[in-house]
Amino acid sequence: MSTLEKTAVEQLLQTFIDPNNGTDLMSAKAVKNISIEDNNVAVTMVLGYPAKTYINTLKSELEQLLQGLAGVGSVSVAVEVKIVSHAVQQNLKPTPSIKNIIAVASGKGGVGKSTTSVNLALALAAEGATVGILDADIYGPSIPMMLGLSGLPESFDNKTMQPKIAYGIQSISIGYLIAQEQAMIVRAPIAVNALQQLLRDTAWDNVDYLIVDLPPGTGDIQLTLAQQIPVSGAVIVTTPQDIALLDAQRGLGMFQKVNVPVLGLIENMSVHICSNCGHEEAIFGSGGGQAMADKNQLELLGSLPLDRAIRENADGGKPTVVADPDSREAEIYREIARKMAAKLALKSKDFSSKFPNIVIQNT
Repeated sequence: MSTLEKTAVEQLLQTFIDPNNGTDLMSAKAVKNISIEDNNVAVTMVLGYPAKTYINTLKSELEQLLQGLAGVGSVSVAVEVKIVSHAVQQNLKPTPSIKNIIAVASGKGGVGKSTTSVNLALALAAEGATVGILDADIYGPSIPMMLGLSGLPESFDNKTMQPKIAYGIQSISIGYLIAQEQAMIVRAPIAVNALQQLLRDTAWDNVDYLIVDLPPGTGDIQLTLAQQIPVSGAVIVTTPQDIALLDAQRGLGMFQKVNVPVLGLIENMSVHICSNCGHEEAIFGSGGGQAMADKNQLELLGSLPLDRAIRENADGGKPTVVADPDSREAEIYREIARKMAAKLALKSKDFSSKFPNIVIQNT
């Protein structure tokens, strides 16, 4: 088959927009090989983000699209996933055993950030990634309860802690090291040091994405993470309420100042659906998340309802993504997780591991 005909395949693939990153397959460099023999077309694709529940749909849609080529014979599409490390802040290098750190932040408390964080971690795992979650809220750790975990982490070498595992994801929290009722009354420098130790002294096992559940605000812990911990990207959680959006804008500004790419916004508690009559009511207002996304030229990754089951599942130690995986809410979390990871996959890759260490010795 001629070069022109291969170009026709490329041009057709260029019309297909990946719904997870909003970019066509050719521009996203997802198409790795096009083989044409006797009018039979075989395409190999490599996605840079986990997409277990989307791959079959993608293959089917692409095969149907390519069948429309004039004179084409059989069509086959193979889709693989390869998750790599992405660039972090200048002068920092990715953490060993962790490919990408994604911070989940909010400007204020009470917007459901921790619930969102743990469900996003579980959603990434459901899509096929190896995932960890670090509870960076030193003063008010909540991840242990949401994962149904407690007790001290194990240590095999008396130097590092083993992450505690629930539902296939690795986790660490100051909540594993103190009694549940004990208050953490420490000054900010000690809290910052505790965060760094939790990250550094945990024996993470080849994590593709480490979700860091930040405390609300833009204080010392947030600044430490933004300036001293290698972060590949961040997402902002807000509600449609004006006061929440105002604080979320401050959080966004912090990441922009330290050159951490913000992958998008998540609007939580967007609408309440009455469990008795099905009536929908925007208790915290409507359209705020989209307006903020438009203002800052970011993507609204998704909107989640104010749903009692989400709260009950998290309080019960079995978050919605695993408690009710077939629910619409779990589907939304998976959609957001795919979009978040797909947006990151478009960012610059980290090549530090490709370069050898240069050692100068006296000879």
